[in-house]
Amino acid sequence: MAEITAQMVKDLRQATGAGPLDCKKALEANGGDMQKAIDFLREKGLAKAAKKLGAGRTMNEGVIETYLHFNRRLGVMVEVNCETDFVANTEAFRTFAKDIALHIANLAPDYVKREDIPAAVVEAERDLQRRRTKEDSPNKPEAVIEKIVDGRMEKFFEEIVLMEQAFLRDDSKTIGQLLSEVVAEVGESIVIRRFGRFALGEEGMDEG
Repeated sequence: MAEITAQMVKDLRQATGAGPLDCKKALEANGGDMQKAIDFLREKGLAKAAKKLGAGRTMNEGVIETYLHFNRRLGVMVEVNCETDFVANTEAFRTFAKDIALHIANLAPDYVKREDIPAAVVEAERDLQRRRTKEDSPNKPEAVIEKIVDGRMEKFFEEIVLMEQAFLRDDSKTIGQLLSEVVAEVGESIVIRRFGRFALGEEGMDEG
């Protein structure tokens, strides 16, 4: 079995946001293969999240958090929900909501999660990336071009989807990973429901 080094554990922690012990176990279970270990931890995290959410759990408590830039030219309003008013009043939850409002102000996402993006927008972007890839690499096989397009689409999602953006205060984790950490801390399901971002002079409002 491949030797599991401290650097490997550190790299996996940065990629997934998981704890050091979980990272070490994931690497050991997958023979030191980083990608397999990442997939292993993601599946484990999804299973935990699914169990935590449970069927029929309602999230009607929470806060509507706001952020207003010092020059009053930029403002954000975001709704973050949880299950109970007890959790809604905890420092961990309130800090999370404030951090999300600040993050949205600075990173300007368009959607909360990938599933919120209209299919037409995704398809148009994919067509654009496919054309650009073919122009850049006209002699590559179609299968290779599609893989390149897949990679470019991931970058596209990371730029416009809140849950997939790197967290403003700690870019070693995504907003999705930060959310999972807060859920684990408070022991209750949390969801970022929607947001609005207002910038003076811009037409309309960015709303996720």
